[in-house]
Amino acid sequence: MPLNRRRASARCNRHPGRWACHVLLALLCLLLPVGGVAAAEGAPALRDYAVDMWTSRDGLPHNSLRDIAQTPEGHLWFATWEGLVRYNGLDFTVYDRGSTPGLLDNGVGALHVDRDGALWVSDSRGDVLRRSLDGRWDSWPWRVPAPNVLIQAMRKDSKGRLWLLYEGKGLGFLAPDGTLHYEPPPADVPMNMTFTWLAVDAQDRVWVGTLDGLVVRGSDGVLRRAPASFNLPRGVVWPYRGPDGVLWIVADGGLYQLQGERLRKVRGLPGISHPTAMLVDRHGEVWLGTENQGLFRIGRHGIEQMPATRLPPKGRITSLFEDAEGSIWVGANGGLFRLRETLFSSYTTQDGLSGDYVRTVLEDRDGRLWVGGAAGLDRIGRDGRIGAVPLLNRAGRQSSVLSLAQDGAGGVWAGTFGDGVYRIDRDGRVRHYDGQDGLPGGNVRVMATDHDGRGMWIGTQRGVVRIDADGVHVPAAAGLPTGLVTALYSTAQGLWIGTIEGVRVLRGNTVQRLDLDRLGGGRTVFGFLDIDGAMWITSDRGLYRYRDGQLARVGLEQGMPVDTVFQMVPDRIGNVWISSNRGVLRTTLAALDEVADGRSARIEVERYNEIDGMYNAQANGSTGPSATLRGDGTYWVATAGGLSMVDPLRLQRFHERLPPPVVVESVQLDGVPLHWQAQGRTRIPGGRRLTVGYVGLSYLMSDRIRYRTRLEGLDRGWIERGNQRSVEFIGLPPGDYTLHVSAMHPGGRWSGSEAAWQFTVEPLPWQRRSVQAVAGVLLLLGLVALYRYLIHRYKTSNIRLARQVAERTADLQLQAERLLAANQEKTELAERLRQQAEAFERQAHEDPLTGLPNRRAFDEGLARDFARSQRSGQPLSLLVLDIDHFKTVNDTWSHSVGDQVLCEVGRLLAASCRDSDLPARLGGEEFALLLNDTALDEAQLVCTRLQGLFHAQRNWAGVEGLRVTFSAGLVQLGAGDRTPLLLFQRADRALYQAKSDGRDRICLG
Repeated sequence: MPLNRRRASARCNRHPGRWACHVLLALLCLLLPVGGVAAAEGAPALRDYAVDMWTSRDGLPHNSLRDIAQTPEGHLWFATWEGLVRYNGLDFTVYDRGSTPGLLDNGVGALHVDRDGALWVSDSRGDVLRRSLDGRWDSWPWRVPAPNVLIQAMRKDSKGRLWLLYEGKGLGFLAPDGTLHYEPPPADVPMNMTFTWLAVDAQDRVWVGTLDGLVVRGSDGVLRRAPASFNLPRGVVWPYRGPDGVLWIVADGGLYQLQGERLRKVRGLPGISHPTAMLVDRHGEVWLGTENQGLFRIGRHGIEQMPATRLPPKGRITSLFEDAEGSIWVGANGGLFRLRETLFSSYTTQDGLSGDYVRTVLEDRDGRLWVGGAAGLDRIGRDGRIGAVPLLNRAGRQSSVLSLAQDGAGGVWAGTFGDGVYRIDRDGRVRHYDGQDGLPGGNVRVMATDHDGRGMWIGTQRGVVRIDADGVHVPAAAGLPTGLVTALYSTAQGLWIGTIEGVRVLRGNTVQRLDLDRLGGGRTVFGFLDIDGAMWITSDRGLYRYRDGQLARVGLEQGMPVDTVFQMVPDRIGNVWISSNRGVLRTTLAALDEVADGRSARIEVERYNEIDGMYNAQANGSTGPSATLRGDGTYWVATAGGLSMVDPLRLQRFHERLPPPVVVESVQLDGVPLHWQAQGRTRIPGGRRLTVGYVGLSYLMSDRIRYRTRLEGLDRGWIERGNQRSVEFIGLPPGDYTLHVSAMHPGGRWSGSEAAWQFTVEPLPWQRRSVQAVAGVLLLLGLVALYRYLIHRYKTSNIRLARQVAERTADLQLQAERLLAANQEKTELAERLRQQAEAFERQAHEDPLTGLPNRRAFDEGLARDFARSQRSGQPLSLLVLDIDHFKTVNDTWSHSVGDQVLCEVGRLLAASCRDSDLPARLGGEEFALLLNDTALDEAQLVCTRLQGLFHAQRNWAGVEGLRVTFSAGLVQLGAGDRTPLLLFQRADRALYQAKSDGRDRICLG
């Protein structure tokens, strides 16, 4: 059924009294193509459905599922021999004889959801149960005259009668007033045949399929064989009423439809026998389950059979069901299966590829798709047929293909693993280049057509080479890589070369190197893409953009979900697809530019993997091209498990799916389950820990659903909970509350109709107003009594204390005089000790000659500023200088002149620094200057200014013509300086380099 009619039907089921809705639905049904098999909306081929499987290992109590149903709030229900199972997309909840509420028998026979949304359950002993929307259970235990056997099927008619099919015993019905009626079958009607099923048509006729033909209970109330005019074969017959009200009949070899009183054969089913389940989906496709032939679908793609490798085992398919999201659920003797439409389709060896490990994909100008992989080269024609293209090496074996390219003449080039390069022209002729032609040995992972179309650039394990009409040429430009080439891209401005050590750009005979490592640590390059003058680079540290000589990065820190990305491909509707080892990423070029420009801090990226239809989410890189956009707008990517494809136009269909409905599933007080009411208001005691569990009932990406909650009465707005499926409140104050829960799919919108649970927190005894009033009066009386007692006690104590004060005042005055004298002596002693301590402190940290901090003070300052710079990330620079030829000054003009020179050096050094800097004399003629929050370029300016002061000074120490210069080493704290000593040693080495280079200079370390 088309989606719009499906929604109309759902609305009618929720509002049974609105007959106009049913009339509208009937009119829509008239618009269906005759037969109903042609889809109003295109459904994908059966091979494109993803298949999920659950068994008793995953939480099911039994591996045979007799029936499947879905209640209006969204839960799925499964009938098994070991109980009734409820599924919310993540967890199975089993109801059996030991649960609360409990079933009357564990063997569940059939399920039915009526137009009021109630779930009806039958069992193997003839019992019937009903679960209403509010969670209440009612039961109708077996009683005479009904048979005490399995009820195989149930359906309601327009009069509200619930028809029951008893195994081998005929029909009965449960009337709206709760009375049970049983109708034994006539002797000539084959109701004793096992495994039967029923359907109720619009005229309330009951159709029963048996192993020996079709049986009908007519409007006259008589059970008889179907009319002979139907011309049905004897054997297994299966009746089914579709969502549009059409009655279908499936028999061995044919699919029929009841039109009025005539049965018309819609389609032959050659080779299909023993039907056991049927379904007409929202597209109008007919699904058939069989006894031992598996699952079939009949529709716009013809008769399709699900491969046994995807839907094991070969046993009976017992039930088929389509949920509200369009997924097909299959109950079998070997477990539960789900078939769901996915965004991606995949091609593997099952579809004709030579191998599943695909490395490269390319569309040629004729619209053919070339696929290279470990098993060789394939070509997919415009008709979809897949054929192998033999590329035999000199040993006669098929070559493993790593890369593809097309030249200006239309020839397709294939780079291989160790076998050189092949060129296949448009007529199919093959030309092989290898070591005998001058091509370096090893792998050819990437190739690129020269921008003029007259040559082909080849990336090898020994750099790049060029092949043209004159043969193989190795470019001689200095700086070209000599190792493995992982990416190539040719433009009119130059050849971009990606390696495991960054990027090289060949422009004429010059080579430019781009250093990715300094910006995020990128080293290995996997691809290039030029978009509007900006070159995008894929690497092992995300995406880089090179534009106008500036490099920007979009990586893990900016929101990319993975580090390593292989190839970036823009589509025609604004998306950018990026392959990686952990799935395919999708974003927009505008979002990438915003982050690269610094206008946005993070980027939103959607990631697709196996749950979205990829057989294997590991895309391949270091080959080219590893992804491509075909002429029809579809995106294709090479993976370790075949070739995956997505049509970007289908994105809107997936994004437009409705938000998942939310239900509250559990309530606990202090970790103990609480009996709560879904409808109405639940009263809970106060002062407790309240935990509420909820779930979004979607079965496509259940683990990706996001939630938000709002507690009306406490929260002012919504609080996002991420993937968290419960919320906890501790010690809520007394009052009335309503918990609202909303959910959304990733990239979707929040559900408009959220789940709401009302509850009241009852006050604790001391929180009741009456108790509080009594307590207030008692407290007031107690305060008055306490006040009077305290006043009396105060007066008595005051008289006693006055007498004691008078007696002790004289002694206290004498003691005070003595203490004052002693205190004066202590004060004078403390002052002397302080002065001595300050003198000792200065002596310990101050150079006595220059007044600068000494070596000890410098070491402490260096350790302190080193640690602070590492914590804050602020730069730290260190200058170590030595007076040139100072020994000559001492020897020529005396040591007193030398001391005067050192003093003047200290004054100049102190005058050249800021308050936050630390000048120091390290000993002899060696000085240091520690520059806080100063980068290397700023520190160079300080050093240059200091050197200028030295040169401007004349007649040092009053000696005519005496000039003094210094040699210095300057360093900035770097990542390799793990200790202050290592930083100082670098500066010291730079100092000695300055001396070695001729003195009177500053060397950078």
